[in-house]
Amino acid sequence: MLTFISSIHILHIIFLVLQIDLHGDISGFLSAHPQSPLISLHHLDYVDPIFPFMNHSQSLNHLMKVAKNGQFQSRLLQQSICYHKLKNWTFSISWGYSIQIYESIFPPSFIQIPLQTFIPWSKLYKPFFVFNTRLPNNNPCDAPHVLFFESIKNMSSGSYTLVTNYTRRYSRKLPPCLSNGNHSANHISEIHVLSPMKKLDWVSTSFVSQRMM
Repeated sequence: MLTFISSIHILHIIFLVLQIDLHGDISGFLSAHPQSPLISLHHLDYVDPIFPFMNHSQSLNHLMKVAKNGQFQSRLLQQSICYHKLKNWTFSISWGYSIQIYESIFPPSFIQIPLQTFIPWSKLYKPFFVFNTRLPNNNPCDAPHVLFFESIKNMSSGSYTLVTNYTRRYSRKLPPCLSNGNHSANHISEIHVLSPMKKLDWVSTSFVSQRMM
């Protein structure tokens, strides 16, 4: 369930069982879809802005570009996973927020585990989280390239009429993954995702273009 209270610029991501507060950089959580329905996020003034190079207000207003239309709220942060088999890449799309490109093939069960870019609100009791996490590392085969939501627009015709655009805000600063045939994704600076223009509980997406740096 997603609840948006734009008047006070608060995003609550509510799942059903428990409420866990996260602290710091929550992009790893927002970029994945936890399999355990456990989280409520609030006190966003105590977490980092959710988009790079924006303050808290700018970040939440940017996210609201997608969320303000009730028809699209059910899509927001829905995770889709797909592959580029020729290059051995894995794509993880958090609709309306980010795209992660891994220079390796990983199963959905791995990609659905959030990268632990965040820290717990309290370290008094273990486990700190009631869902599994993956620790970030500098292995170029494991560390994703990350592109963030830039814009959304409607197309005038065709089956897929909703386009979200994602751009790279910073370099990964790692060499290519040599084990996948040295197919680097460093040149990918922009990705367009096409989606059906209708309300969905789970988002079906396809890639239409890539722009090079």
